[in-house]
Amino acid sequence: MKYEQIIEDFDAHINKSGRYTYGDFYIGITNNVERRLFEEHRVPREGHWWVYSPADTECIARQVEKHYLDCGMHGSFGGGKGDGSANIVYCYVISPNTVE
Repeated sequence: MKYEQIIEDFDAHINKSGRYTYGDFYIGITNNVERRLFEEHRVPREGHWWVYSPADTECIARQVEKHYLDCGMHGSFGGGKGDGSANIVYCYVISPNTVE
């Protein structure tokens, strides 16, 4: 997906989350969403707010990540392997059960 489409999709999903500040969310990029989102961050698959989307390139994924970090989401810019494979952007609501 292109940058603008991911931002549009994420913003629409965020608006449905019931959260009002970007500080309630974590944003990141990965090449393996199953491992990163559900295993490492321990985001529950059901009953929890999360979203992810593949970007056309790792560069686009990093641009989306930076956009939301600049808005105040938690995360750290520059994640992923840096080998071009981290093209999936993911986001979730931080809760006592998740690991940042």
